[in-house]
Formats: sequence, C-alpha cells, structure tokens
Amino acid sequence: MIRHIVMWKLAATEDAERARVTREIIRLLEGLPEVVPGLTSLEVTTDLGDDATNYDLVLVSEHVSQKALLDYQEHPAHRAAAQWIREHVTARASVDTAL
Repeated sequence: MIRHIVMWKLAATEDAERARVTREIIRLLEGLPEVVPGLTSLEVTTDLGDDATNYDLVLVSEHVSQKALLDYQEHPAHRAAAQWIREHVTARASVDTAL
C-alpha cells in the first residue's frame, strides 16, 4: 500500500472565493475512488485556519501499489481535477509513503 499526501495553498484571498474553490476541489476529488482502479481511499480536509503559514487543504489517498499510484496520476479523471486545482493554488507539496 502507498499513501499519497498532497497539500495546497489557495490563490484566492477573499473568504467567499476561498470557500467556493475549496468546495470544488473536494467535489472534484471525492469521486475518484469510484472511477480509478487501485485507489482504495481518499480524504480531503481543510486546515483550521489558525496559522497563516499552514497549507489550506490536504489530500490523503491510499493506493494498492506504487503502480496504482502512477496509474491514478495518469487517469483522465485525476488529470482533469489536477488541471483545475493548479489554476486555483499558489503552492503544492506532496509526499508518498509505503504503508
């Protein structure tokens, strides 16, 4: 099993726009386990907002293998979500770990 963790900082500064972008990112990602083989779980959560230096959102997903993670990254549904997300964030960090 592989755990894939991604964090993003949102580009939007206005609260209403940040909320809209957050909802859309969650919507785009939550359906992926249903369509991407080898993706066993996925959770997107938001930061508490207590520290401005923190990232705004985090994705934690689990994949049956490293190949499944690579296939996930190339899956058309993931690529579409990633493209939309890239247009609305200023920073991204990720870590992949073996479970």
